[in-house]
Amino acid sequence: MKRRTFNAVVAAFLSFSMYSAANAQSTGFDTSRMDTSVEACTDFFQYANGSWLKSTQIPPTESRWGTFDILRDSNSNLLREILETAARTKSPKGSNSQMIGDYYSACMDEASIEKAGLKPLKPFLSKIDKVKSSADVIRLIGEMHSAGLPALFSFGAGPDLKDANAVIINAGQGGLTMPGKDYYTKDDAKSVETKAKFVDYMTNMFKLLGDTPDAAAAHASKVMDMQTRLAKASLSSTELRNPDLRYNKVTMATAQEMTPNINWTTYFAARGVTPEATLNLAQPNFFKEANTMVSTVSIDDWKVYLRWMAVNSMAAMLPKAFADENFNFFGKHLSGQKERQPRWKTCVQNVDGALGEALGMEYASRVFKPEAKARMNELIDNLMVSMKGRIDGLAWMGSETKKQAQAKLSTFKRKIGYPDKLRGYAGLMVDRKSYAGNVMASNKFQINRNFMDLGKPRDKSRMGMTPPTVNASYSSVNNDITFPAGILQPPFFNFNADDAINYGAIGGVIGHEITHGFDDQGSRFDADGNLKMWWTADDRKAFEERADCVVKQFNDYEVQPNLFINGRLTLGENIGDFAGLTVSYYAFKRSLEGKPRPANIDGFTPEQRFFLGWAQVWAGKYSPEAERLQVATNTHSLPRWRVNGPLSNMPEFAEAFACKAPAKMVRTKPCEIW
Repeated sequence: MKRRTFNAVVAAFLSFSMYSAANAQSTGFDTSRMDTSVEACTDFFQYANGSWLKSTQIPPTESRWGTFDILRDSNSNLLREILETAARTKSPKGSNSQMIGDYYSACMDEASIEKAGLKPLKPFLSKIDKVKSSADVIRLIGEMHSAGLPALFSFGAGPDLKDANAVIINAGQGGLTMPGKDYYTKDDAKSVETKAKFVDYMTNMFKLLGDTPDAAAAHASKVMDMQTRLAKASLSSTELRNPDLRYNKVTMATAQEMTPNINWTTYFAARGVTPEATLNLAQPNFFKEANTMVSTVSIDDWKVYLRWMAVNSMAAMLPKAFADENFNFFGKHLSGQKERQPRWKTCVQNVDGALGEALGMEYASRVFKPEAKARMNELIDNLMVSMKGRIDGLAWMGSETKKQAQAKLSTFKRKIGYPDKLRGYAGLMVDRKSYAGNVMASNKFQINRNFMDLGKPRDKSRMGMTPPTVNASYSSVNNDITFPAGILQPPFFNFNADDAINYGAIGGVIGHEITHGFDDQGSRFDADGNLKMWWTADDRKAFEERADCVVKQFNDYEVQPNLFINGRLTLGENIGDFAGLTVSYYAFKRSLEGKPRPANIDGFTPEQRFFLGWAQVWAGKYSPEAERLQVATNTHSLPRWRVNGPLSNMPEFAEAFACKAPAKMVRTKPCEIW
């Protein structure tokens, strides 16, 4: 299931008591962050945030730093307090407090991790060493998958894209270590450098496992060859955005015919899962290549590959030498971090990942108030009314498609703060003896629980994000929008600020998630969450033409010399920004009807402050490496263009700041969608 996220943060409705003095705002928008030497009509991102950008430094432990990261960092401090309190408290076995406290304590116990050495990895190394046949390879891949260790392909229970109430097996491409296909297949200078760094990283890890330097280098080269084969057979990040290319539902018999060298009976037995009548073998061409490799790659080479996949995946659970090598490649080279983050931050993140409901409900009990949820519902209601009006007013869409669009909008569900129904962790055993033991136990618990959904109606009430998460999302198969408690905080919603700022910030975010249901991907799913074309042919053609305008616009944005945003990869998020901000703007204007016009604040009109509210949400700086990683792999554009891109299409922005062509913030042929 693809869940469309806002990427970093949204809104809020809480008092400032939980926000540090350094992060607090006394008004909705601080004019000292601006750079008014830059014209608003030339570069609005710089105009709104320029002084902040100049004075702000990216911390050495981070690859980027901005409004989203500051809120996440503030949340982490509170989560640390919760975890350290739990760690000091003797709580009943199996209670939330006991589990999160012991998990955190074991993670923080670096001395025990060093003492354990390779012990967590040895069971897998022993099994790998005993592999004798291709059947053994498939069996061991199944066992690794059951432990949460990736290898060759992905596999799990999830929604049937064309029957959203059903849970089926989904098998898809996988088996890579670097972020995606392009990292293996592109041959520009930077890609060649990254591939060389990756081989060095693997070589160093094999040496840490005890291989001689020559053997380690040879093994690294072999893994690179095998993963390159898998990468060439994989779909790109852009191609994966097409839901049709993620859906190929076949019978088990057909799957076995397509991949005769991958014995699915053996694999399912290793997973402890009863084969279903059908499964989604998502990318047939990938599985064709994987099938060929099972029979043509030597057993010794498969053993090298599986050793690599195990040690790389478990690096964070192993002694510092392994974790440092992992950081040097993924943190330093790919992301631009200069230093590893403090251990406590790593452990906070790991507890949230493994026990996010247990940690999150304690977090939410401290920070998420009923008035926050009430105000959030009110704003969502206002944005929904605005979106309904936008659909009705579209000149390019016919009445039949409008009727279907309104039907979909009317069935939107919302999840705010935390789950209404808790799943709990009954049966999971966590203690302070072994960090690796806790991680493996948690992986096994989550994986087993995932398969328990098979054969049952899909539970659409699940939230999909932990309560402390600083993000928001839209789910096409659920047709719902989600705003966790972690993001519902200042400065993204400020009770002390004027409505203009709040509609520009939180309103833009709410609109972004609502309009994901009508972007290039979300618009392919109907009101029930099924992959189904509900558009007339003419209306779909008109939509695609307007979407192509957005693609071309963002393709022209140069992030670094010869590094351009991928307009097709980022299309859904760019539509979400543009359409969502438009929907929020008209919700704001409607909110002013019948009331005295609000006074200007700091010399800015309400309309101007609306756009300033949006711009400050996206204040952020990235390392050059993080920019390249974002462009290559992320469906979200970088902050400057999430501000300037949508606004340059909006006549409402041009009117607010008296911008006229040929100003850069006024496109001569603006894109128009929602």
